[in-house]
Amino acid sequence: MTILIAYDGSDDAKEAISFAGRLLKSESAVVLTVWERLAMSAARASVGMVMAPEFSAAEDQAVGDAMRKLSEQGAELARKAGFEATARCELDGVAVWSTIVDVADELDATLIVTGTRGLGGVKSLLLGSTSDRVLHHASRPVLVVPAPEREE
Repeated sequence: MTILIAYDGSDDAKEAISFAGRLLKSESAVVLTVWERLAMSAARASVGMVMAPEFSAAEDQAVGDAMRKLSEQGAELARKAGFEATARCELDGVAVWSTIVDVADELDATLIVTGTRGLGGVKSLLLGSTSDRVLHHASRPVLVVPAPEREE
């Protein structure tokens, strides 16, 4: 059994790892971080803007390196939660949710685990919730873990 855990560094993603670990200890897990090129991110965030700002390959490389480190951090959290975890980082081709579903299909994952909200901000408001889209487009079970309760 392979569990695919979507991870973006948010508190919700950390809670998803923790909760899933309590249920599924000792299972094999792939912790997936999906990122998109800066130019694409800027273009999506700037609806109505005629031209997206220019970003260099070096800037994209730096973001990619940071996302790989983030994925490794997520895998380490998953190992601490009891999983036999490996990290995976993918460049977003179309949409984050689509990449998650595609990687789950490629791995033939038994389950996809995700938090309810990530670090999407305005993009999430414009494009819809990643977890909602994964839930409705995946051809396999999806565990959506609600946000941790925050003290007022």
